[in-house]
Amino acid sequence: MTITNFGSLNIDNVYQMERFTAPGETLTCIDLNRYCGGKGLNQSIALSRCGAKVRHAGCIGSDGEVLKDMLEKNNVDCSVLLKIEGETGHTVIQVDKTGQNNIIVYGGSNRKLTESYIDTVMKLTKPGEILLMQNEINLGGCIARKAKQNGLMIAFNPSPVDDYLLSEFPFETVDFFLVNEIEAAALTGFHDPEAAAAELLKRYPEARIVLTLGDKGVLYRDAGSQYNHRSYDVPVVDTTAAGDTFTGFFLGSFASGKSIPECLETGSIAAALAVSAKGAADSIPAIKDVLNKRGKLK
Repeated sequence: MTITNFGSLNIDNVYQMERFTAPGETLTCIDLNRYCGGKGLNQSIALSRCGAKVRHAGCIGSDGEVLKDMLEKNNVDCSVLLKIEGETGHTVIQVDKTGQNNIIVYGGSNRKLTESYIDTVMKLTKPGEILLMQNEINLGGCIARKAKQNGLMIAFNPSPVDDYLLSEFPFETVDFFLVNEIEAAALTGFHDPEAAAAELLKRYPEARIVLTLGDKGVLYRDAGSQYNHRSYDVPVVDTTAAGDTFTGFFLGSFASGKSIPECLETGSIAAALAVSAKGAADSIPAIKDVLNKRGKLK
């Protein structure tokens, strides 16, 4: 099975800070690093490093060749990647001394997708395959509807949550909701994770809910089952790609036929290893390293 990831590609500008800036405040950063990133790119690389066969669909600008190179270096199929004139998407990321981050995203080329391009990509998919999406590209609703018409299973990471998403996106097409606590609360109005998961299931009873809880682990709910998995006690260096890493390894494990508890465990170990290293894509572990840590993390 090929997983098609219709996702963003960004150049990440990561500023190491003593603490986050407050409104109206100017601070000097400790260090600046640039990485290949974007939730789409990170998740494609995580899928590939988990052992999945993944095709990346998306758009880069004239300055984005480094992103394509990064994907191809990680065995991601870039045959449908679109290059246009203009600037590639980028981010401004602050990382404080505890490893926490906040992120500003500039869409750039990620907001230049067209319906004809989407149709071109959809012709390459097969019924029953997985299509992964985030909310860092334009025409997300169009992609979801066409994917459902083509018989694809849609896994959606609704980040960032914005007005378009809440008012226009066809959530009824989603088979997997991959959300964190903030996203779940924004979608449902419930800040308690159990209540938020229950509300999503009430609205979309055929969906599967995967709700990550940071250092409290992750919960999974569907109409017939529920599972929880703990987090692991590891030194936190940078949390930038933790959620993307979990998403890639969870879905990659699911696509390979693993049980939900196994998928949760694999995704959780991978995320723990990711937060122990700097950067976004650069911090994503290989499946052999994840499997080697099974049963060894506290």
